[in-house]
Amino acid sequence: NPPMPNQIPLQNIQDDTPLSCSTCAACCCRLEVLLTDEPNIPFYLTEQDRWGGWVMRRLDDGWCAALDRNSMRCTIYRDRPRPCREFELGGEDCLDERAQMDQVYL
Repeated sequence: NPPMPNQIPLQNIQDDTPLSCSTCAACCCRLEVLLTDEPNIPFYLTEQDRWGGWVMRRLDDGWCAALDRNSMRCTIYRDRPRPCREFELGGEDCLDERAQMDQVYL
């Protein structure tokens, strides 16, 4: 079956693969990212939420607009928002997101 438009083919990652962003396939890039004072985020990558706060824009597929869909890497990594910088690799939130990726990937 071909991938659904909102799904990206799963890369099989073994359980013993060392945890790193390069072996994760951007699990955290489906989360809402509230912007506070990030002056270097291009305006076209942001949007106002229904409460008037500014967030990173997500495309129709649910992934962050700053995510390169071919490499699954952030296109603004050096200037990424504070919540992205504070999302701890291997932390509880990270592991929770990784555990749910079977709902996103084929």
